[in-house]
Amino acid sequence: MQAAGPLFRSKDKVKQTPRSQQDPAGPGLPAQSDRLANHQEDDVDLEALVNDMNASLESLYSACSMQSDTVPLLQNGQHARSQPRASGPPRSVQPQVSPRQRVQRSQPVHILAVRRLQEEDQQFRTSSLPAIPNPFPELCGPGSPPVLTPGSLPPSQAAAKQDVKVFSEDGTSKVVEILADMTARDLCQLLVYKSHCVDDNSWTLVEHHPHLGLERCLEDHELVVQVESTMASESKFLFRKNYAKYEFFKNPMNFFPEQMVTWCQQSNGSQTQLLQNFLNSSSCPEIQGFLHVKELGKKSWKKLYVCLRRSGLYCSTKGTSKEPRHLQLLADLEDSNIFSLIAGRKQYNAPTDHGLCIKPNKVRNETKELRLLCAEDEQTRTCWMTAFRLLKYGMLLYQNYRIPQQRKALLSPFSTPVRSVSENSLVAMDFSGQTGRVIENPAEAQSAALEEGHAWRKRSTRMNILGSQSPLHPSTLSTVIHRTQHWFHGRISREESHRIIKQQGLVDGLFLLRDSQSNPKAFVLTLCHHQKIKNFQILPCEDDGQTFFSLDDGNTKFSDLIQLVDFYQLNKGVLPCKLKHHCIRVAL
Repeated sequence: MQAAGPLFRSKDKVKQTPRSQQDPAGPGLPAQSDRLANHQEDDVDLEALVNDMNASLESLYSACSMQSDTVPLLQNGQHARSQPRASGPPRSVQPQVSPRQRVQRSQPVHILAVRRLQEEDQQFRTSSLPAIPNPFPELCGPGSPPVLTPGSLPPSQAAAKQDVKVFSEDGTSKVVEILADMTARDLCQLLVYKSHCVDDNSWTLVEHHPHLGLERCLEDHELVVQVESTMASESKFLFRKNYAKYEFFKNPMNFFPEQMVTWCQQSNGSQTQLLQNFLNSSSCPEIQGFLHVKELGKKSWKKLYVCLRRSGLYCSTKGTSKEPRHLQLLADLEDSNIFSLIAGRKQYNAPTDHGLCIKPNKVRNETKELRLLCAEDEQTRTCWMTAFRLLKYGMLLYQNYRIPQQRKALLSPFSTPVRSVSENSLVAMDFSGQTGRVIENPAEAQSAALEEGHAWRKRSTRMNILGSQSPLHPSTLSTVIHRTQHWFHGRISREESHRIIKQQGLVDGLFLLRDSQSNPKAFVLTLCHHQKIKNFQILPCEDDGQTFFSLDDGNTKFSDLIQLVDFYQLNKGVLPCKLKHHCIRVAL
């Protein structure tokens, strides 16, 4: 770049000289040296620079013409015409041009030629290095786009997605896009997040077949897409609570009556031993008892002695005999699932309301291959269905039960506990002093609740005396505030409330409140205890012109139903157990 200045200055000097006075002679003539006497030192440098540039460019052109088909550049900087190179003798060398003509027709260094030289040098350097395999060959292909498409991935890595429609109890639905490997637990957690619910690990996905009158809760490890492939077009998924999903791990003795369970080896009868026998694949537990069995292809039902083993469900053709020659296979456990009958009496003429069904996975709409059974009471049906799940899945159920507990144990102590508001999270507090304290004595908690109710009544009366309507007036707030709570289900029938309790799990403390059908001013508390559903009427009572609500004929009064529910979540009072879980319906 230092020689560029003299180069252009010499060109300008040449242009100032008339063309007629230019001497085309060689560099040794005296006339040329006389004209450039003042710039002799520059001319010597210019000629050396031009000669060096021409020599380097000529060698570059010859190398490019021999190694590649690239069109060379002429000395004046223009591209040559593309002509096929003859295989004969080499081309004649052009005659020598005077330095002044070279200077006149010279131009700055061509960038294209320099780039070609650099590329050849880089190619030579990389060829001498050891070959390194390309980890992304699909990105270097001329025809492949720079962005990976799902088709370019292997089949095992391609993330297949599918839309699944899920319904809630109130009839609303939501379409969710899920992956092919998403389990029922994953989908429930996704719906909990989208619906802003409390994740207390009791939500479940229900496989509902209205045309067959069947439904069952999916296990947490089951793949949703795989289950949907076995469902008919009329079937659907429901998003629902089920508090009894793993209740048998907590209280197994309540689920398996002693007279219904037999063992192939001696058992001590403890709860731990009972579960171990079911979870151990080498053990041979057996559930036995009488069930009403519907004959295949017929409408009649027969009461038979049935036993459930790991190999399948059998019935005895001779009384209660369990000899192999008297046992007949009714259903297999491997390729089938157990369902509960929704309306067995109406649809299948079942003898009781506690029906169950073993449905093969290949059956979609046909009822001929359904193995319909019917138990005498709800506890017996629960025992059969729980034993079927344990014998079919074994340790998978226990792992599903332990996963939420292990996740809760790993939570930081500063994180919010994932549990229901109604489960061991409400305590009676006393804020009469400078600091609050927990009231552990039930009698003291009851008196504190009464005092709080009297304080509300006094405030309400004082506001009425001042001439303004109190926000806690019995005729306004106390009669409607409960309608905002999840545990209040409005004007539903007794049968509907029992159906909701059964669907969400027959566990102790499961409850809901509803309007009374017999008394328009009263309410009903529907409660589950020992797998039985009981109803308690909540009657209004008046005291000093104010309306209160009571469960025990006025002995314990509450200004509204929210206060009543809060009290019985801490004290069972006249109830058989405390209120623990409430039935809830979530709109998706």
